[in-house]
Amino acid sequence: MPDRGGGPTGPRMRVGPSSRRVRTLLTTLGVLAVLAMLFLMFAGFWTDWLWYRSVDYSSVFTTTLWTKIGLFFVFGLLMALAVGLNVWLAHKLRPPLSAMSVEQQSLDRYRMSIAPYKKWVLLGVTALVGLVAGASASGQWRTWLLWINGVPFGTKDAQFDKDVSFYAFDLPWYRFLLGFGFAAAVLSLIAAALVHYLYGGLRITSPGARATAAATGHLSVLLGIFVALKAVAYWLDRYGLAVKSSDLKSTDNWTGLKYVDANAYLPAKTILFCIAVICALLFFATLWRRTWQLPVIGFGLMVLSAILIGGLYPAIVQKFQVQPNEQAKEAEYIQKNIDATRQAYGIDGAKVSDYSGVSRTKDNKKLRADADTTASMRLLDPNVVSPTFQQLQQVRGYYGFPATLDVDRYTKDGKEQDTVIGLRELNINGIPERNWINDHFKYTHGYGVVTAKGTETKSGGAPDFTESDLPAKGDLGTYEQRIYYGEKTSQYSIVGGPQKELDYSDASGEKLYSYTGKSGVDLSNPVNRAAYAVAFSEPQILYSGAIGEGSRILYNRTPKERVESVAPWLTIDGDAYPAVVDGRVQWIVDAYTTSNGYPYSSRTTLGDTTADSLTDGQRAVVAQQNQVNYIRNSVKATVDAYDGSVKLYEWDTDDPVLKTWEKAFPGTVKPKSSIDPDLMQHLRYPQDLFKVQRELLTRYHVTNSVQFYSGSEVWQVPDDPTNKSGNAVPPYYLSMKMPDQQAQKFSLSTTFTPKGRENLGAFMAVDADAKSPDYGKIRILKLPSNTTVSGPQQVQSKFNSDTDIANEINILKRGDSEVEYGNLLTVPLNGGLLYVEPVYVRGAGTNYPLLRKVLVSYNDQTAFRNTLGEALDEVFGEQAPSEPGEEPAEPPTGGKTEQPPSADPTVREALDDAQKAFEAGQKALQEQDWTAYGKAQEDLEAALQRAADAEAKAKSGQKNGQKGDGKAGEGQGQGT
Repeated sequence: MPDRGGGPTGPRMRVGPSSRRVRTLLTTLGVLAVLAMLFLMFAGFWTDWLWYRSVDYSSVFTTTLWTKIGLFFVFGLLMALAVGLNVWLAHKLRPPLSAMSVEQQSLDRYRMSIAPYKKWVLLGVTALVGLVAGASASGQWRTWLLWINGVPFGTKDAQFDKDVSFYAFDLPWYRFLLGFGFAAAVLSLIAAALVHYLYGGLRITSPGARATAAATGHLSVLLGIFVALKAVAYWLDRYGLAVKSSDLKSTDNWTGLKYVDANAYLPAKTILFCIAVICALLFFATLWRRTWQLPVIGFGLMVLSAILIGGLYPAIVQKFQVQPNEQAKEAEYIQKNIDATRQAYGIDGAKVSDYSGVSRTKDNKKLRADADTTASMRLLDPNVVSPTFQQLQQVRGYYGFPATLDVDRYTKDGKEQDTVIGLRELNINGIPERNWINDHFKYTHGYGVVTAKGTETKSGGAPDFTESDLPAKGDLGTYEQRIYYGEKTSQYSIVGGPQKELDYSDASGEKLYSYTGKSGVDLSNPVNRAAYAVAFSEPQILYSGAIGEGSRILYNRTPKERVESVAPWLTIDGDAYPAVVDGRVQWIVDAYTTSNGYPYSSRTTLGDTTADSLTDGQRAVVAQQNQVNYIRNSVKATVDAYDGSVKLYEWDTDDPVLKTWEKAFPGTVKPKSSIDPDLMQHLRYPQDLFKVQRELLTRYHVTNSVQFYSGSEVWQVPDDPTNKSGNAVPPYYLSMKMPDQQAQKFSLSTTFTPKGRENLGAFMAVDADAKSPDYGKIRILKLPSNTTVSGPQQVQSKFNSDTDIANEINILKRGDSEVEYGNLLTVPLNGGLLYVEPVYVRGAGTNYPLLRKVLVSYNDQTAFRNTLGEALDEVFGEQAPSEPGEEPAEPPTGGKTEQPPSADPTVREALDDAQKAFEAGQKALQEQDWTAYGKAQEDLEAALQRAADAEAKAKSGQKNGQKGDGKAGEGQGQGT
């Protein structure tokens, strides 16, 4: 019998148990690695699906996903078929081996090495190019959805008379198809040429014919397809001229045709299109003629024509026709650009009025009276007082306010009041004991809204809070105070399970809470827990006992993040702001639809245009480097601060871009009519849109092409004079009235200076009140070019260089105190410009700013006083009028910032007690002794009340002794 362990050449190698174990182990590890990779991919997909389902926007996820998948497979398959078919065809058309040259015979070893695997090589190559092409195509999902769902603009371009939708929706998709066609043709040509060379269809060094007839025909057809695609490219380039960016003397962001484009490039593209078509036909004719002579001649002619007709001829036209008389030649095209740009950015309705800039009114009493009614001067600067809110209303170290607060309007007793508002959000860095349970289970939310009057301050310059303390109480009534979603809330939290959350703390101790909202994703399912453990790289989510029945994970918690996720087709404003609406805290987010394909409209870069001295990482427009030439504030969105629910409301009902996206994602945007009236009270004109529009209006306030070309009326946005950042001054929300308005309106305003100069060039305001019939109306007051009215920098310079003011500033800086300048507000008043700037002081002991002084400037007259009323009195040389028979009204600061000492001993004693109570409260606040802090606040309130009662009694006695001689206003500016 044969030896079972050997063979003809000797014994066989036996595989020992250890070798089998190693092989099994390696196989197992390989399988586990593959499974781990698959689960990683699954975890990302699954958690995304769960999140979209939790916010009721699963249709956005599925529409986007299926669109990407469809594009991936369709274009990946097309590319794979194109390349694979041409490789197969080149192999099929190979010459017989006997016909191969010596050069080709040297490639035998390569052919022999490939021969056993040629099917796999073919599949591998086609799969690779298909995957790359599919991945690239899936990134074009927005372009596809815009093309397939596009609706007409109803406006035609000035050159080709095509609807704007062709450029915004159709042309980008056609260009993508063209680019895909070029890629497929080039890859197919390269692959076919390699196969023909490998199998003898092409010869490089061998004598005789360089290519077989079959190879010649095959490659000629591919070259013909490439040239035909080039012909299509030339034809589309004609329309591309309408959205082409270039330079012009008057602007470096010019978009659209110029004289040379219309009269040289346009006919050149048409001629090149015809030549390319003929050249492509010559390549296709090679199938019958079997020679490349004519196609090569045609291709050379096309290249030469591209150089002469497409390059040299336009340069000659520009040099000898346009440059000698550019203004006249370009006037028609400049006008088209002006009209299109103003329409695309919504500034075509901007009303420009002449304004003298210097008041001719001699009646100072009228000026003083009008100063009180023309605007509600906001002395509480939301960009400065955040540290004050932090110190006075933080209450606990694990709460915080954003660096820049917001301005809104609230109505009390039928009167609308400009209000500075901030939410007491969770500050995770302030948690006393940092660990995984505390960070994600116990400290989960902020608590309460804090608001203060924008036009008044309390004793000592502190904000006059209208909603404060913890839990918050004040003018806002009853509402859900827990803040689970906010601008500072970036970490995930797990709520609603066995682990109780810290709700808030008061004098009686910690209050616990368990989340009852429907937000977040359920973690009761072990698959969900495993997916999130992988997605967040946190294995404790999988096995922690703090997670159980009812546990939900909250993430994607900033308002901008949530809106951007549910509406990825929107560009999000950089400033979300909170409002109390129907008993809920709602974040209001402005969102924009944009396009880069509006013919003749000049482009702008959103990130650059919206940057100013207050822009930071949190307050920056999303999609910062997007270049656009069309923008609309088409959507108002809200995010509930408690349950995170996101609602999108249609705002611009005429926007074709929004209508297109609504067709692509039906049901995601609610109609404008469904906006709650209480919500409408808080909607406003968005800052980022205003910044874009003001940047465009530095040039496009001019509507005459000759004047636009000369550049004599170009403005610029001045740098912020209140700091040394060198960035643009931010626009300010302010209740004010323009010269043609009868009453104050909530407005957003800015100033312009002539380019390269610091004097005032113009003042611009937009009606920002969503309830107003004039909402969005832009008014521009243009100052005469031959006057030198002081601009913001000059007013600040006068303020800083005035000797008397400098001495007072030095007094305020005694010790380690620091002076901070608030918003420099500008208001038109009776032909002149009234400047108002609050001045804050950070005391060495308090380390937060308090209002101490107010700067007022009008007609180059400057005053620097304790209150706004006193400063206005000095500038106009008159005191504010009072109603007959009534006590003089307090100035907008309440007259409470500074006061002369009272002669009444009761008042002095009460104020001394108030000072002691205030100091005791500050000490308790620093030591976080909340019991002592509460007692100090009670003592402070009681002392101030005693002082107020005594002062009122003294004033009453003084009033009874007067004879009504009209001097009742002498006590204005003083208060308790």
